[in-house]
Amino acid sequence: QRQLVESGGGLVQPGGSLRLSCTGSGFTMDEWHIGWFRQAPGKAREGISCISGVDGSTVYADSVKGRYTISRDNKKNTVYLQMSALKPEDTAVYYCTASPRIITVQRMCTHGPASDYWGQGTQVTVSS
Repeated sequence: QRQLVESGGGLVQPGGSLRLSCTGSGFTMDEWHIGWFRQAPGKAREGISCISGVDGSTVYADSVKGRYTISRDNKKNTVYLQMSALKPEDTAVYYCTASPRIITVQRMCTHGPASDYWGQGTQVTVSS
């Protein structure tokens, strides 16, 4: 059974940093595209960063480009999202998801995964 578990969320002041982790079980994550999505209250879920299961290339939404970095640790079967220069508008529940490589990593980040594999989410709150 494939599962994804996020961790690392919390309360941080504006300008601060957090690192989220997404650990997979029941499958080898580096053979899949892995993405981070977020959903703020009253807003649709949006893709913010994805990493390719083909060549490791990365995709970022304009809203986080230059502030967030996605990376993999294949030995730990984990994908990370390093977030810096956080803003109050980054407040949301952050989810990771896995997609088979039948779609491009770019499409995954803009349209969602070609699967139903989602973690339970982790809350990130940016507030002073």
